[in-house]
Amino acid sequence: QVQLVQSGGGLVQAGGSLRLSCAASGNTLRLNAMGWYRQTPGKQRELVATISRGGSTNYADSVKDRFTISRDNRENTVLLQMNSLKPEDTAVYYCNAETYFATSRYWGQGTQVTVSS
Repeated sequence: QVQLVQSGGGLVQAGGSLRLSCAASGNTLRLNAMGWYRQTPGKQRELVATISRGGSTNYADSVKDRFTISRDNRENTVLLQMNSLKPEDTAVYYCNAETYFATSRYWGQGTQVTVSS
């Protein structure tokens, strides 16, 4: 098993910044991609950003040039630095981790991010 514990989030004004973190524990040896997804009421959970163990990144078009994902493979943590936040970024953000070839997938507990106008 793998457990993902998130921290960070909160309330910020438009244009501000927040940082999310996620720590993986348990059987983390075979984890590859880690990342962040977000979800608002009535919408399907959508990808925000992912990063492979080798450092390859993928961002949603809506957050490119504003968000930065990074990870520490030694500590099995992933970070999401969110800058220039917009009200439309308001959502519950979920940490995600996948094993190689996506044979297993894990989710964090979710963290609320609220951006006021």
